[in-house]
Amino acid sequence: MPHDPQNPGPALLDFLTERHLSTLTTLRPDGSPHVVPVGITYDPRTGTARVITSGTSAKARHVRDGQARVAVCQVDGRRWVTLEGTAVVRDDAAAVADAVARYARRYRQPRDNPARVVLEISVDRILGNP
Repeated sequence: MPHDPQNPGPALLDFLTERHLSTLTTLRPDGSPHVVPVGITYDPRTGTARVITSGTSAKARHVRDGQARVAVCQVDGRRWVTLEGTAVVRDDAAAVADAVARYARRYRQPRDNPARVVLEISVDRILGNP
C-alpha cells in the first residue's frame, strides 16, 4: 500500500520510531544488490531518511560512485515499510552531528567514528503495512 512521504499517517510514523533495525539496499557497479542491516531515522517534515555509516563502507562508496537509488526496509512480523529514494553522502560536521543525534534518540548513542558520514535519502515512495 503506498503512502505519502510527507504525510504517511500516524501508524507508519509510530512504526518508524519503534526500535527496529532495517535493511539498506544499494546497488553495486554491476547492478547487483548490496543489502546490509542498518538503523534508520525518518523525518516526515522533509521526507528524509538518514543512515549513519563509515565513509569507507560499501554503501557510502556505492552512493558516491553514482548508484544513488536506494531502499530501506523495516519488518516486524506482518508489519513492514519500505522507503525508496535517492541518497547522497554528507560528511560535513553539522549533517553528521544531526544524524547522530537522531540515531541516538531512536536507538542509542553510537560509538565514536571519526570517519562517520550520513546517507541522506530523499524519500519519494513509501510502501508498507504498518
